[in-house]
Amino acid sequence: MEEKRAIIMVIDSMGIGAMADCADFGDVPECNTLKHVCEFNNGLNVPNLEKMGIGNIQDFEGIKKVENPTSGYATLIEKSKGKDTTTGHWEIAGLVSEKPFTTYPDGFPKELIEKFIERTNCGGVLANIPASGTKIIEELNEEHHRTKFPIVYTSADSVYQIALDTDLIPLETLYDWCKIARELLDEGEYNVARVIARPYKIIDGKPTRISKDRRDYSMAPKHTYLNDLKDNGSKVVAIGKIEDIFSKSGITHAIHTGSNKEGLELTLKAVKNELDLDSIAYDQTASYNNKSLIFTNLVDTDMLYGHRNDPKGYGAAIEEIDRYLTPIIEAMTDNDLLIITADHGCDPCVEGTDHTREKVPCLVYSKKTYLKGNLGELLGFDNIVKFIKDWFE
Repeated sequence: MEEKRAIIMVIDSMGIGAMADCADFGDVPECNTLKHVCEFNNGLNVPNLEKMGIGNIQDFEGIKKVENPTSGYATLIEKSKGKDTTTGHWEIAGLVSEKPFTTYPDGFPKELIEKFIERTNCGGVLANIPASGTKIIEELNEEHHRTKFPIVYTSADSVYQIALDTDLIPLETLYDWCKIARELLDEGEYNVARVIARPYKIIDGKPTRISKDRRDYSMAPKHTYLNDLKDNGSKVVAIGKIEDIFSKSGITHAIHTGSNKEGLELTLKAVKNELDLDSIAYDQTASYNNKSLIFTNLVDTDMLYGHRNDPKGYGAAIEEIDRYLTPIIEAMTDNDLLIITADHGCDPCVEGTDHTREKVPCLVYSKKTYLKGNLGELLGFDNIVKFIKDWFE
């Protein structure tokens, strides 16, 4: 049987407008990541997204409305109580989080930090406050080098982040400390979504984060559509930080990326059947049916540009993604479904550096007549699972 595939590309944080409850999450009703990025850049050059109908969803400067869009297009409203990567991706995969992850605006509890110091034998920690990752490593780098203590910090999201200079302390030690933090958080039921390894080095005299070596240690999801696919013998190929977001649950193949460009190249290879799946398989002896899901996260929009209030860089990243859509779409067969979406917002043009509680776009494309035109405003990112199930069936 011919292989039937679905491809999900998540443009991390490309929200399209505040949700009604945004104030409950500390956000202003004006937040609209894509709209503001378009305005700042006097429009974006995104001919593929335009043809697919993203400009038909709402007014985005420089993106035209088209009469016969090549895709079905929708606005998705999050059901889950959150505005973070884990919550958004889990819901995309069918798992709605009724209870929000816990945040720590005053830093983590003393007893947790003491257990972390004891279990890791790291001697102590620096910071233990909410902070911007780029700023905190600049502020505390000298003290980090003097004490060799890791820098532990959080944000408005539910994250326990550990930063250190890997020329001072080995990268593997950072990963080990993150695993210990994950165990402690799970043992104590602190309800923290992710532990994030934030390695950096001194480059040209400045502490600089090394994106390719970042790792996320997520709370394991109970059960998602990815588990259904894997359990039924389908391939689930995770590109970028997808493997970490799902704590490997429901994944059969995984490869990390250091940049959007790398993630896009790998996605293109996967669509062209040129990705060496044997080398990234969890189980090289497994056999699979004719269905597969390629699931890609493109993180630069969020990590490099949203959080750093850089709408120019954000716009350039969206344009780069659009350029790659040309060869990706060309490589697709009649048996492929492409879904482009986002997981939350991170508006670089409003005050603050944190995620924003936003609706997200959803473009559903196939070369066959499947879904075309306006699909409306739909409740739940988990509508994506419905689209894929329909496609496979």
